[in-house]
Amino acid sequence: MGFWAFWIISVGLAALAALVLMRALLRGRIGDEAPAAYDLRVYRDQLRGVDRDLERGVLTETEAARLRTEVSRRILTADAQLKAQGPAGDQPKGPSRVLAGVLVLGLVGGAAALYMLLGAPGYGDLPLSDRLAASERMRANLPTQAELEAVQAETPQTDPQVAGDFLALMEKLREAVASNPDDLQGLGLLARNEARLGNYAAARKAQARIVEIKGEAATGRDHALLADLMISAAGGTVSGEAEAALRAALRREPGEETALYYLGLYYLQVDRADATLRIWDGLLRTSAPDAPWLTPIRAMIPEVAARAGVRYDLPESPALPGPNADDIAAAEDMSAEDRAAFVRGMVGQLSERLASRGGTPQEWARLITALGVLGESDRARAIAQEAREVFAGNAQAIDLIDGAASQAGVAE
Repeated sequence: MGFWAFWIISVGLAALAALVLMRALLRGRIGDEAPAAYDLRVYRDQLRGVDRDLERGVLTETEAARLRTEVSRRILTADAQLKAQGPAGDQPKGPSRVLAGVLVLGLVGGAAALYMLLGAPGYGDLPLSDRLAASERMRANLPTQAELEAVQAETPQTDPQVAGDFLALMEKLREAVASNPDDLQGLGLLARNEARLGNYAAARKAQARIVEIKGEAATGRDHALLADLMISAAGGTVSGEAEAALRAALRREPGEETALYYLGLYYLQVDRADATLRIWDGLLRTSAPDAPWLTPIRAMIPEVAARAGVRYDLPESPALPGPNADDIAAAEDMSAEDRAAFVRGMVGQLSERLASRGGTPQEWARLITALGVLGESDRARAIAQEAREVFAGNAQAIDLIDGAASQAGVAE
């Protein structure tokens, strides 16, 4: 439908509705006669009815006389009203016309103003087929990984606060990998440490080399990590090449959660909020409570659902793993040796989880503090150093780690 055709039809319908109301307002009544004339006809019928009831013996002469008097009084009142209003029974013309004009302007103007505020003037019809076609065009016109990385290369990537010793070690690692480009262990170290420095493009190249060397033996996790580094190097945008890496990860491991998270982000990027909602809702309900993607998903999914046209109830946030109230109560009744063994068991679980899956700065700080309480200063110091490398460039996280190290007595 054309722009002007829409407005002509919309304004015409609003004006038609206003005219119907205005006509009734100007007449001041409903029907073809004045209300007083209708009342007169009813009262005269009642008067004739009194005579019929008297003839049938339903009423006595005294009762009939009293009813005739009452009905006659009503007839005189209605007749006086009819003479005052005239046969048409209309209300005063002046105020009625003013009120009718205000009604028309308010209805038509108010409807137009409300549409301008809440509607989408100028937009044509957008059926599902057109929306899917537009999404496909967006997918076909995504910028390349090289183009996105070129934009990011214009800003510094390395944190200037990184220790000089670490940078010197990185130079040696780069030289070692350059001299032995097929060393998977060296490439893995290079990819992780370049990412910690914020050199995501270099980290992406190292991880791409790992995937290339492994070939068909590359796991879903390998491809998911490659996609993660590609997206980080592109400033958070999912390129066509990154999408291909995500698809490769999910072909090998359909439940690879990192790939699923980024695939949802990709669908949101190409205006497929419905697909994003399906993927992210599944992750919300199946991921571990400490999964790093849960926080951004919970923040964005209400808007995603609104864009998809779905009423969505955000599931409750799962509790982080750890001792519950019963565990704590049981620990209070333990001997010193048993309590120490219990704490070591909890620390061991947390340490293993952080080593294998990573975690938040708060969890790393909790581990450092717990190791200090257990008297394992060397281990607490090593964990603190590892945490600083993991969160290099994140000043807030580093402050939290340093505070935990100070509390554990292993501050540098």
